[in-house]
Amino acid sequence: MTMIPVEQARQIISNNIQPLQPVEIPLSIAFNHALAEDVFSTIDAPPFPQSAMDGYAFRFEDLQHQPLTIEGEMAAGATVESFLQPRYAMRIFTGAPVPANADTVVMLEKTTVKDKQLFIEDDMLEQGLNVRPRGSEIGIGKLALSKGTVLSPAATGFLAGMGATHVKVFTHPAIHLIVTGNELQQPGKALHYGQVYESSSMMLSGVLRQLHFSVGNIVFVQDDVAALTNALQTSLQEADVVLLTGGVSAGDYDFVIKAATTCGVRQLFHKIKQRPGKPLFFGMLQSKVVFGLPGNPSSVLTCFYEYVWDALLQLASLPNKKRKYHLPLASAYSKKAGLTHFLKGKIVGDEVMPLTAQESYRLSSFAVADCLIVLGEDETDFNKGDIVEVHILPQ
Repeated sequence: MTMIPVEQARQIISNNIQPLQPVEIPLSIAFNHALAEDVFSTIDAPPFPQSAMDGYAFRFEDLQHQPLTIEGEMAAGATVESFLQPRYAMRIFTGAPVPANADTVVMLEKTTVKDKQLFIEDDMLEQGLNVRPRGSEIGIGKLALSKGTVLSPAATGFLAGMGATHVKVFTHPAIHLIVTGNELQQPGKALHYGQVYESSSMMLSGVLRQLHFSVGNIVFVQDDVAALTNALQTSLQEADVVLLTGGVSAGDYDFVIKAATTCGVRQLFHKIKQRPGKPLFFGMLQSKVVFGLPGNPSSVLTCFYEYVWDALLQLASLPNKKRKYHLPLASAYSKKAGLTHFLKGKIVGDEVMPLTAQESYRLSSFAVADCLIVLGEDETDFNKGDIVEVHILPQ
């Protein structure tokens, strides 16, 4: 299969991925999930007229009959309903039920008390002030949140305040990571000749957590086709998405394509006209998604941001809010035609600066980058001040 352009690769991924089926989960773990159905309130919230202040509850019509006699109090959590007699006031606290027959609460700071008599000193007082009416947050049977709403912490709090314990959401994909390579050594162990420390698993686990996804399993496999095939078969039984790193080029020890074929994965593309990350593989086994990422760390991360991220959002029915801008280059840059270049960059003022250390094996530039600069396939020479596309990295 020949190399394809970047935009064609994006379209193939988008056309082949279907959102995962809805599931019901506890509200406590529903953060950043999209609702799979409309949610309606089963109660009035608040379920009773509620004081918004510490002060005194009274009938507004009694304001002209001061002083008012103070009798009783209502604290938050009171379980017995009280009734307020005319020309009386009741001490009340924030969140407490307003006694029946009362309609206004005056702030404590706007009052004076002498011999259990209340004097109100608030010229701005209006009827109903400092009282939260029953159902003022939401009424019973009213639409609380619409299908497709992504649950923020505030949204989960809103639903919890209506008594909800579970919600039906579009599930997040189960993700497995398979790291391949004889040359890889785990950090903390001594390096032998020809070895390098493995960093992709930590990097991908971190970026997935940053985006509110997670890795269900990480497997390290030597460059052995049988071992890789077995690992991939196992992951495909359990995961919705399998990410492999390394082994996707055309070398004698690159076995990802062979293993994927043996497992029945349908290859949809292999190799994109881009740098870094040219040998990216994408395939499907029914609804399961397989990405074969290159082995070089910078290529791994670039391909994740440019392709895998979109796929995960689509699987989870989450809106794609990836930020793209067009900014002037802070310095000139030249490249050959034929490949789209993704450069690590940093936004400085109203310009974007290409960083040094752009090679695919180097992460030092990625460690400080806040964006990727996209230079088109057919373009070659870029002058300072030329407007370029910029993809903002998650922070």
